Amino acid sequence: MESTILAALWAAGTPLTPGQVQRAVATELARTTVTTILSRLYEKGAVTRSRSGRGFAYTPTEDVAGLTARRMHSELRKEQDRGTVLARFVSQLTDEDERLLRDLLDGDTR
Repeated sequence: MESTILAALWAAGTPLTPGQVQRAVATELARTTVTTILSRLYEKGAVTRSRSGRGFAYTPTEDVAGLTARRMHSELRKEQDRGTVLARFVSQLTDEDERLLRDLLDGDTR
């Protein structure tokens, strides 16, 4: 559900209220459910909010790539043995992704 709501916010390109998000996702989610999900995304730092009438309008803090990177960092922080986690991650990369990662680590941002 979070991904669906974030996708609606990204597509809008402007802050949305829970009611506007509810209409944008075109599902049968109750507005209160949408509000709860937006509140959780706010607590996670995935969206910001600003006053809009008696409620809030929400805006994503990052694009899709930024959110994915945030999730990867979050998972890595949960582990005691970060070296093993990173080693397993790297061992599962395709050759192309490995080259890209090496270039990025070497400072080649293309």
